[in-house]
Amino acid sequence: RASLAQAGEKLLDRLREVFLPALRLPLIIGIIAAIAQQATGINAVYFYAPTIFEQSGVGTNVAFAQATLIGIINIIFTVVAMVLIDRLGRRPLLMIGLAGVILSTAVAGYGFRQATYELTEPALSGLSAEVDRQALEPLIGRAFDDDLGFKRALTQALGEQGAREHGAALTQAAIDIDPALVLVGILGFVAFFAFSLGPVYWCLLSEIFPTRVRGPALAVVGLFNAGTSFLVQFIFPWELASLGNAATFFVYSGFGVVALVLLGWLLPETKGKSLEELEAVLVRDG
Repeated sequence: RASLAQAGEKLLDRLREVFLPALRLPLIIGIIAAIAQQATGINAVYFYAPTIFEQSGVGTNVAFAQATLIGIINIIFTVVAMVLIDRLGRRPLLMIGLAGVILSTAVAGYGFRQATYELTEPALSGLSAEVDRQALEPLIGRAFDDDLGFKRALTQALGEQGAREHGAALTQAAIDIDPALVLVGILGFVAFFAFSLGPVYWCLLSEIFPTRVRGPALAVVGLFNAGTSFLVQFIFPWELASLGNAATFFVYSGFGVVALVLLGWLLPETKGKSLEELEAVLVRDG
């Protein structure tokens, strides 16, 4: 029991050291990178890819087929990161990747923003017999400039359950969009993430903290990373329902801008430097 108490006290001492003023800079960099990795929306894209592609009107089967491309792109560009990380350096790779993430999520948001929605008689006639066409008659020929207005109208016409059950099919029938723009934006996002924020984040964590506190520091930073990941995935359905498709991706793009500015300001290059050299740069006395 005494040894357990001593071990616990030792761990607390190491945790306290993580928050000392001398380690403030590496801790801030680690937390910013941890939040940025998740706040740009990568896990929302990974876990909700079929839903996102359905929102672009391509249909369920095509949406799942496109979602498989995400895994392929992720593997390819992770290999690219492995090749480039020691050639270009951590900082350039991260800056290029973040810029690409910002651009790609903005492209996806723009693709959704350009979409319009209008139900027509021919479109309705091709839907399942389970859809209440009579309830939808007031919407025929009525144009909507965004998905939120269209979804609200569907809910008013069919009720919440009916809108949930038939929303994807009705969106596919009503939407006028360039799905390639959304596809390029999403796949570009995954590609830029896979060779920057994805692997570079973990590499940085092993380099910016002194050896004596690396374990507890990684735990602290990992907590921010996991917490942000949970929040992004938890609120993503709410974002689509309350903010709309376009605004959701513009929010992710905005987080990318903040991360690019902060990391561009604070993060030094770690390539080719020993841990002692990095400690001299990052750890400040007092």
